Amino acid sequence: MSARAVSFSGVEKTYRRPGLLGASYNTAVKDLSFEIPAGEVTGLLGLNGAGKTTIMKLLTGLLFPTAGSVRVFGHSPSDAAAKSKVGFLPELPYFPPQVKPGEALAYFGRLSGLSGADLALAVRTAIERTGLEPHAGKRVSEFSKGMLQRLGLAQAILHKPELLVLDEPVSGLDPLAIHDIRGLLAGLNAEGRTIFLSSHSISEVEKLAARVLILVKGSLALTVKRAQWEAAPGGLEAIFVEAVK
Repeated sequence: MSARAVSFSGVEKTYRRPGLLGASYNTAVKDLSFEIPAGEVTGLLGLNGAGKTTIMKLLTGLLFPTAGSVRVFGHSPSDAAAKSKVGFLPELPYFPPQVKPGEALAYFGRLSGLSGADLALAVRTAIERTGLEPHAGKRVSEFSKGMLQRLGLAQAILHKPELLVLDEPVSGLDPLAIHDIRGLLAGLNAEGRTIFLSSHSISEVEKLAARVLILVKGSLALTVKRAQWEAAPGGLEAIFVEAVK
């Protein structure tokens, strides 16, 4: 495995919005450079509009940078070699309402190149690891937001990716479910998976991450290591509040 799972170098992303009086431009991230070592859990924190989701989409090839370069295990995120190594949980996962979880996962598994017995095993394992067994017979239309979040995570881990990119992974979950997902992510990291997660829950990031990137208005304001926030009065929350003031 490459020593660097992710590399951003001088990345900028500007959105162009057409209008009656001409186009307007909004720069979501600018001059962004950072690396994520393979095998590390890295957190991403920032206020709404700071550019967190843009970074996730750049990393997964859903958006392309206006300037600079993004690399995933040395490849462009749009390359098949990178896509096969990445599992992505968007902030608002969507699945067709009429399908059951196994059917939804089988579809995504086939997109990832799985078939036959390997696909069946991957679907069963993902359902078990995310605690969806009691709901396996239900249709997605019957799922709560928390259950949809579990299904989204099952989709992300289905093909055993080396890098998990998780946008708000505990959104909508109750405290017991959050505890379960935290344990799952810690277990995946212990297996060697790299995890890059964005969350509004500073306490959850604090529990899981070895390092945290703090964004302010599209720029990297601060990189904080676990030892720093553990030694700081008020912990990571105090450091974050000071950085975004």
